[in-house]
Amino acid sequence: MTELPEVTTPRRGNRITPGDPAATYRRRLDAAAAGEAALARRSRAFSWARLAVALVVVFLLLRLLLEATAPPGWLFLGLVVGAAVFAGLAVAHGRVIARHRRARARVGLQEEGLARLERRWSRLPPSPAPPPEAYGDDGSRRPEVRDLGLFGPASLARLLGTVRTPAGRRELGRWLLVPAPTDEIRRRQGAVAELAGELELRQEMELAALLATGEATSASPAATAAPGDDTAQAGAGNPDLERFLAWAEGEPWLLHRPALVWTSRLLPLVTVGLGLAAIGGLLPGSLAALPPIAALVLTWALRGDTEAVFDRVAAGPAELATYAAALETLEGRSFDDPKLQELARRMTSGGRSAARWMKRLARRVESADARHGSVHVINQVLTLWDFHALWALERWQVTAGRDVRRWLAALAELEALAALGALAWEQPGWCFPRLTEAGDTGVGDEAVLSGRGLGHPLLADDVRVGNDIRVGPPGTVLLVTGSNMSGKSTLLRSLGTNVTLGQAGGPVCAEEMTLPPLTLGTSILVEDSLADGVSFFYAELLRLKQVVDLADAARGGGRTLLFLLDEVLRGTNSVERQVAVVRVLSHLLEAGAIGALSTHDLELGSVPEVARAADPVHFRETIHPPGGDGADTEDRPRMSFDYRLRPGPATTTNALALLAAVGLDTEGGEGSPG
Repeated sequence: MTELPEVTTPRRGNRITPGDPAATYRRRLDAAAAGEAALARRSRAFSWARLAVALVVVFLLLRLLLEATAPPGWLFLGLVVGAAVFAGLAVAHGRVIARHRRARARVGLQEEGLARLERRWSRLPPSPAPPPEAYGDDGSRRPEVRDLGLFGPASLARLLGTVRTPAGRRELGRWLLVPAPTDEIRRRQGAVAELAGELELRQEMELAALLATGEATSASPAATAAPGDDTAQAGAGNPDLERFLAWAEGEPWLLHRPALVWTSRLLPLVTVGLGLAAIGGLLPGSLAALPPIAALVLTWALRGDTEAVFDRVAAGPAELATYAAALETLEGRSFDDPKLQELARRMTSGGRSAARWMKRLARRVESADARHGSVHVINQVLTLWDFHALWALERWQVTAGRDVRRWLAALAELEALAALGALAWEQPGWCFPRLTEAGDTGVGDEAVLSGRGLGHPLLADDVRVGNDIRVGPPGTVLLVTGSNMSGKSTLLRSLGTNVTLGQAGGPVCAEEMTLPPLTLGTSILVEDSLADGVSFFYAELLRLKQVVDLADAARGGGRTLLFLLDEVLRGTNSVERQVAVVRVLSHLLEAGAIGALSTHDLELGSVPEVARAADPVHFRETIHPPGGDGADTEDRPRMSFDYRLRPGPATTTNALALLAAVGLDTEGGEGSPG
């Protein structure tokens, strides 16, 4: 069996070293809150001091204005000293305000960590929008996005919400939707293992990006999206980088016109020379006016071309400030893991770190923005400032521009790895899956997915129930039966979400897990469409057709389809449903797929075609009779569930008991429907 790469702290083998993340977050929260309170007091003290000095300056100014005779020298001296003190206090106060803002953001990060541990979704930032990979060729959303809760209010993307840059969010979203090759998963596991122990680095990256975007405005970041909104994205509104990247990777405009470059350099010198000569009476003033007029004509003639370049450049720095801040936290960092070392190398160019190149670009963009000033026309006429600013930007373009996309891709990948590392550190009871290939699963060339103590990642530790489970080999199906509310759908989602996490390179919610290369096909949440004229039954058929097509495509690509079907074909009668389910299952199993199917149809397992392939398991409920222990009232029963998976088909049902529990029992009398 293929083993995980050997990793150091905080892992031993493929298990996450036990720890107490909640206690660590609380300690850091207490320390951060104390620091934030101290800085708040210092900020208030500066505010009072500035107010006091301002009042003194105003008083001295009034005395100066009201003096009937020549004002004494001490009054002027007092005004100068007071103004200087006020300016110094303003500078120092600004630094304290910046530190206070950072401290508040640090408090928020610890609170978010605790909220993730407790799965308090309302206390977490909104889920990022699904990336383009979440949609099919026809523009419809892929079923597993909703079936497995990959994005949305309570989702994997929100649980992995430590990614703060737009590119990082898109990269992580892509990982959740596109399974990585086995070798790449192994590389990611090693990187995640190292980053899991780098809590300070991970939070410094978050802080830098938050402060750069202005998102860190409160000590308790909370969701601002409406309930059920799965398209809100923290930090939405960042400009599209594509125009900037197209400029950065393209050909320069000004540098390809050397005559124009030299004209922009020499014409200001001529302007100064002729101006000085005119002032000295050596030349007439009309002759000295010719170079400024030429500069004005040149600027007017080329304004369309220059402004087009400036506009393309301006599309980037606002968002690039976020990336630059995050990159700066990585400057000078060294890693032990080969993949992290590779990413660090990709974030350098010409011997300089990406952060330094970004800072240089920011300074040059700031210089170019001087053209928006009130005296720009005079400056342009005398010095041709726009051309000098454009020359500096294009020098940056030809030196570092083609590396920007590589920097951002490397940073996005590092952020995604850090998010998985945060999950690994926060869940010390989870493990990395053991990755298998064809031929090393212990069952010949057959793919088997298995887990010990496997649970749902989106449930909190105190409510989650883990189960031992095995799906496969090909030609078999896990047939899950049980009563309503017993845990069948949750089991299917547990399989799908853990496979998603494992194939992204992250830890899985299990004590042990064996994971072959899988493609997911799900039919769990199906809806009809009044607008499209699609009935519920027809919508189910379309979904099943997608799953069957995925099975054929997966086999052709050297992978195995894992299908997860929950109570399929509910939109038709029981006789035809059973026949249809058998046909769909037969096609999937013949295509070499493995999977799980949940059903209330207890007779399905006795159909010969199903019985030969089925591995039956079930969940059980306990019904507490009226008046007994655990009953809600004296005349209504109550049910409880232990959510433990047991072998064999279900032996009980609970629909009638549920009717009685809510007062809709079918017997006549008080409380029965009329």
